[in-house]
Amino acid sequence: MAERLLFPKDFLWGAATASYQIEGAYDEGGKGESIWDRFSHTSGKIVNGDTGDVACDHYHRYAEDVELMKELGMQGYRFSIAWPRIYPSGKGAVNKAGLEFYSRLVDRLLDAEIIPFVTLYHWDLPQALQEIGGWANRDVAYYFRDYAATVGQALGDRVHHWITHNEPWVTAVLGHGSGIHAPGLEDWPTAVRVAHYLLLSHGEATRALR
Repeated sequence: MAERLLFPKDFLWGAATASYQIEGAYDEGGKGESIWDRFSHTSGKIVNGDTGDVACDHYHRYAEDVELMKELGMQGYRFSIAWPRIYPSGKGAVNKAGLEFYSRLVDRLLDAEIIPFVTLYHWDLPQALQEIGGWANRDVAYYFRDYAATVGQALGDRVHHWITHNEPWVTAVLGHGSGIHAPGLEDWPTAVRVAHYLLLSHGEATRALR
């Protein structure tokens, strides 16, 4: 007889998504352009010319999506916040409509007794920051800190589980070394510099959240 696999009592069953992969509404609600918007709209970069312009339309269907999560019996949900939905230019004026969207999502999750886990960066850097060097520019680490502080202030009364970066290796190596992910650069010295500044941004954001 096969051995029965037991999970700890505090194990949470859930699912995870990324903003660009599910939200759609790429140019709605005051959102700015991201590097994945630019990359996917660049001819020859994506098979079939597919984009995340609509994706799962989660931006409009989030209430229905949370109901589906509840029906599935999910206890936790990890989602990412689109930085350009909060700061269309990566810094400067805050887009309140963006914060309100994620606030409504968090409230829906809590009403459904689903614990929110928030990822601050899942690869969709504001294109405006890419124009000044992106993650290869040390200043972007501090803009990320400010973005983290803004989101933390808005959601921190209800969200208690935070992730700074999803797979920073992908951002550095696939985005800046091999070039198969946004922003599509093929420059290994830049990839190494990006890795360093991503770690710096993680430390700065963690301090800001705490």
